[in-house]
Amino acid sequence: MATLYYCHDPMCSWCWAFAPVWRKTLRRLPTDIRVEYLLGGLAPDTDELMPKQLQAQIQGYWRTIEIQVPGTRFNHDFWRLNQPRRSSYPACRAVIAARQQDPDMERPMIKAIQGAYYLEAQNPSNHHVLIQLAQTLRLDAKQFAVDLNSDQTQQLLDSEILFSRHIGATGFPSLILAVDQRHHSIALDYHDERTMLSQLKEFCKNN
Repeated sequence: MATLYYCHDPMCSWCWAFAPVWRKTLRRLPTDIRVEYLLGGLAPDTDELMPKQLQAQIQGYWRTIEIQVPGTRFNHDFWRLNQPRRSSYPACRAVIAARQQDPDMERPMIKAIQGAYYLEAQNPSNHHVLIQLAQTLRLDAKQFAVDLNSDQTQQLLDSEILFSRHIGATGFPSLILAVDQRHHSIALDYHDERTMLSQLKEFCKNN
C-alpha cells in the first residue's frame, strides 16, 4: 500500500487555503493509498511579540490568498485584537496531544485551530486557546494540558519535522507520495482536486 504524507502546519495560511480542495481529494482518494499527517513546525516557541513589519507581511499574504484562492476567508480583526507571536509549535503540539488521546481527533483539532485563528481571530499560539479547543472537542482537557507542553510531545514534533524534510517537503502544505520505497512530490492545485488525483494515479501505476 502507498502512503500519502500531508506535511502541514495548523497556523500556515496556505494550508488553510488548501483545506477545501484537500477534503475533496481525501474523499476521492483510491482505497490503496493511506494518508498520514506530518507536522512541519513553521515557527518555534517564543514569548516575543511579532515585529510590526512581519505582521504587515503576513497580513499581505492573507490578502494575496484571498485573491488567488477565491472563497478563502480571513478575519483580519486578528491583528487588532491580539498580540501576535511568531510561534506555531504550540498549535503543532496541540494536534499531537489530540492524536495521542484519540487518533480520530487529529483532523478535528486541525480544523478547530484553523477556525479559531482565521475565522474567530483567536491566537493559537496561546495555550489557553488550545485548551479551550480541546474542551470543545470533548477531549480530556487536563490530560491535554499536560501533553501540550510535555517533553515527549515536543520530541514527537521534532521527529515529524525531521522526517518531513527527509522525504522532500520544502514548504507547507506539501504532499509526498511514498510508494515502493520512493518518495514523489505531488504538485498542488488549490482549485481542483483532480490535479492531485491524476498524479497519484500515475505514480502508483508506474511503480
